[in-house]
Amino acid sequence: MSKKKPIVAVVGRPNVGKSTLFNVLAGEMISIVKDTPGVTRDRIYADGTWLDKSFTLIDTGGIEPDSKDIILAQMREQAEIAIATADVIIFIVDVRQGMTDSDSKVADMLRKSRKPVVLAVNKVDSFAKFGNDVYEFYNLGIGDPVPISATSRLGLGELLDAVIAHFPEQDGEEEEDDRPRIAIVGKPNVGKSSIINKLLGENRVIVSDVAGTTRDAVDTEIVHNGTEYVFIDTAGLRRKSKIKEELERYSIIRTVTAVERADVVLVVIDASEGVTEQDAKIAGIAHDRGKGIIVVVNKWDAIEKNDKTIYEYTNKIKTILSFIPYAEYVFVSAQTGQRLNKLYDLIDMVRENQTMRIQTGVLNEIMTEAVALQQPPSDKGKRLKLYYMTQVAVKPPTFVVFVNDKELMHFSYTRYLENRIRDAFGFRGTALKFIIRERKGKEQ
Repeated sequence: MSKKKPIVAVVGRPNVGKSTLFNVLAGEMISIVKDTPGVTRDRIYADGTWLDKSFTLIDTGGIEPDSKDIILAQMREQAEIAIATADVIIFIVDVRQGMTDSDSKVADMLRKSRKPVVLAVNKVDSFAKFGNDVYEFYNLGIGDPVPISATSRLGLGELLDAVIAHFPEQDGEEEEDDRPRIAIVGKPNVGKSSIINKLLGENRVIVSDVAGTTRDAVDTEIVHNGTEYVFIDTAGLRRKSKIKEELERYSIIRTVTAVERADVVLVVIDASEGVTEQDAKIAGIAHDRGKGIIVVVNKWDAIEKNDKTIYEYTNKIKTILSFIPYAEYVFVSAQTGQRLNKLYDLIDMVRENQTMRIQTGVLNEIMTEAVALQQPPSDKGKRLKLYYMTQVAVKPPTFVVFVNDKELMHFSYTRYLENRIRDAFGFRGTALKFIIRERKGKEQ
């Protein structure tokens, strides 16, 4: 069920129209991930579909034009992050500025990476006027330039055709790898790598770290009680950058790519710091992606405790992370190894819940009872009617509810229905997804 979505990154100099392209694609053909309640987020990524192919589009970040050297250094940085995380890279250049030295240097990096690159020549508002200038960009040596105009929305179809042509075919072998994949995400220095090292040490099965050859993440395989788990650690690339905002942006991009590949996400929080805004952002990404979520509070050994500490601390975190009420919590210490082995039981439980299927008959009983207990909302004399409900997918468990009028199905009533289903089946640790469909009943 959980096919990995290819990641497409946009790279280019300042003022060539990177953000315009991102926003146009995000607005026109892409469903922008709605901000999770309580999470503010730069639009660094958006989910897109073109000709039935889904992908995640990533904006590798703005460069502040300061001086030629800084622009080149930052472009290289962008290219590095794109090479490390993306399956396909869109390299955007400006037909009016012509080919610059920075373009050539970045093109060299991209070419050496052997990653598929689509060269977009932007600001070609008129082919008659600029058509010939496009040919100059063949000199970059990264394939056929695709003329586009992000502002006038010209050539975008051809651009996306070229992008999806590079998507890996979903081969059977990819699908059969059903080992649990767990992404360990969190702010820098919360102890993500220490947790993995400790788990490795306990198990004495050290499989060589396949340093993310294609992606900016290190996959570590650990065998526990006969099951092989793949841990995806986002601490792969050490940034040299001094720029704090850029750093945060990059770590978020790395989080998106790691989460995309995982079934269960461990959101690691530093016990002594409590939940920060960035922790909430990271948890929001896992929630958007419908993954299993376990909040791992690390460095718990460093906290002064009494018998109520865990209870109070959990409540405090739950209040901040109220948009993921289903998340599981575990308090650990990577230093001492305290409670780390409990992670495996939690991961197994969450994966089981992610793939749980509920029979349609049972779901409809729950729905009928829920409607009897709490009347559906009405508006201007028209009342919401729920006809039928069925589960259509797993990872995350996804339900379709047929109603008489979608507009009447408020978010709060969907949440109420979700809570009833959780009361009956738990589904601890995993998001649930609801799709509301209209089906006209006999009476209108």
